[in-house]
Amino acid sequence: MSTEDTPDKPEKEEKPGKPEMPEGPERPQEPAAPKAEPGPEPEAGADAEPEPESVPPAEETGRPAPLTGRQRLLNGLWPPRLTRAQLTVALLLCVLGLGLAIQVRTTSDTSALRGARQEDLVRILDELDNRTKRLDDEKRRLENQKAQLESSSNQAAEARKQTEQKEEQLGVLAGTVPAEGPGIELTVSDPKGAVEADKLLDAIQELRAAGAEAIQINDVRIVADTYFSGSAGKVEIDGKKVSQPYKFKVIGKPQDLEPALNIPGGVVQTLEKEQAVVTVSRSEKIVVDALRPAKRPDYARSSSQ
Repeated sequence: MSTEDTPDKPEKEEKPGKPEMPEGPERPQEPAAPKAEPGPEPEAGADAEPEPESVPPAEETGRPAPLTGRQRLLNGLWPPRLTRAQLTVALLLCVLGLGLAIQVRTTSDTSALRGARQEDLVRILDELDNRTKRLDDEKRRLENQKAQLESSSNQAAEARKQTEQKEEQLGVLAGTVPAEGPGIELTVSDPKGAVEADKLLDAIQELRAAGAEAIQINDVRIVADTYFSGSAGKVEIDGKKVSQPYKFKVIGKPQDLEPALNIPGGVVQTLEKEQAVVTVSRSEKIVVDALRPAKRPDYARSSSQ
């Protein structure tokens, strides 16, 4: 067969479809996207719920988060925004409050009667009334003496008479001379020996506050420098042992002395709590004859000499 009879074959057959890529380096294959798992298909006829719109956070939007009510209140209170007038008023109120507090505290500290019992208040009031009466009597006596001195023709004799009377009065108070007059007798029986020395001292103080002018316990004269010592049942007065029953002889106004001992919470009730037997009796004549030696002072001298 000759070459002329043989038909020429095409060098390359062209295939219809996607054109071929030009030759060159191979391109990397892109990874395939993952397939979503099939979920449950919505039922026919059911309306699909709309998905909630997502709110972007404050950091992404650039807007500050809204403040709560408490935060707005704190922001309004702090930092304080005060004017000069408000500062002045606040300073004045602070000074006024400090002054009132100091005044109230001073008043409460100096008031000794704030926490006192009713019995103590009654006793204190009775003592004040008696002391006022005695001061009034002393005032009238001094005024009478002054009137006598001014009206007397012989002022020297009148002055000497008043000096003698004053010396006698001082002798009664000092316990160097005997005394007599109206008063009361107080007897304290202590069979169980439970009365302490301080209870007898309280009785002396109560009698003096009621106007007692001369006091004697058993055979011991009570004066300004008298002291009590010892234990219950072994009481000593000025270093001298005194046995019970304790007998008080007191010269003074009976109408003042007896009520002072029998007031609620007074001497009689206090001694009876110690299981002592107490009796008080009035008398128009009480004799106080226990004496103390007169002592001449070593250093003190009368300024009139």
